[in-house]
Amino acid sequence: MGSGLRLYLTVLLASVFECLGLIHLPDTLSALSLPWVIGVAGVLTLTEFLADKIPAFDSLWDAIHTSIRIPAGAVLAARAVTPPALLTFAALGAQAVGYLLATRVFEFYLSFNPWLLPAGIAAGVACAGVGGWLSLRHVLARPALQSLRDA
Repeated sequence: MGSGLRLYLTVLLASVFECLGLIHLPDTLSALSLPWVIGVAGVLTLTEFLADKIPAFDSLWDAIHTSIRIPAGAVLAARAVTPPALLTFAALGAQAVGYLLATRVFEFYLSFNPWLLPAGIAAGVACAGVGGWLSLRHVLARPALQSLRDA
């Protein structure tokens, strides 16, 4: 069953088109043109395509990635057109819509665990910290004027 545009395929195409100079992404989406983002998006696109062919893996894939696709799509859209402060609201709103769809439309009931929110916040902070460090470690290691001279 197709569900329209796929998140990973959208990221892959936007990244490749940016690198080829066919489109220009806003500065807030400049991370999409990094080679490792293109690689990860390519692997996830291929995995998602192949997951539809294996019934048990398809169910597992959809169970995991249904809660990822909606907020990630909202964050991509928000980063393209809005100030960064609104990203949190976009992600929370998308997550709420995903929860309502899962519980009301698909009758996939979730149990509430009081440790889930703090654990999710800690995981998000850890991922943001590691991602920020990985993306800025080479930039911060060089003096700013040296970087400008090399450009």
